[in-house]
Amino acid sequence: MNELPNTSGAKTAIESERFVLRLFVTGASSNSVRAISNIKEICEKYLTDNYSLEIIDVYQQKDIAEKEQIIALPLLIKNFPLPERRFMGDMSDTDRVLKELGLSS
Repeated sequence: MNELPNTSGAKTAIESERFVLRLFVTGASSNSVRAISNIKEICEKYLTDNYSLEIIDVYQQKDIAEKEQIIALPLLIKNFPLPERRFMGDMSDTDRVLKELGLSS
């Protein structure tokens, strides 16, 4: 995603809203490891320091997974900015992840 520099002094939407993300995984499975690596890379490249990412292993934190009604893994939940979005997979389709995060059309 290429953006023009912001010369107006006003914050862009990405700069003004901190992304709150939660990635639910199943231990150290290959899909989980791939999802963690891919979402970290996407966040660092497109959100820089404007995000928080919580990685939740459902084997270790079953209560959180039950509360969120997790049925398939890996699962990324974007809690903020609204609307909340959920998407499954290993996060390898960068264009799809950016679209789901609202960072591209």
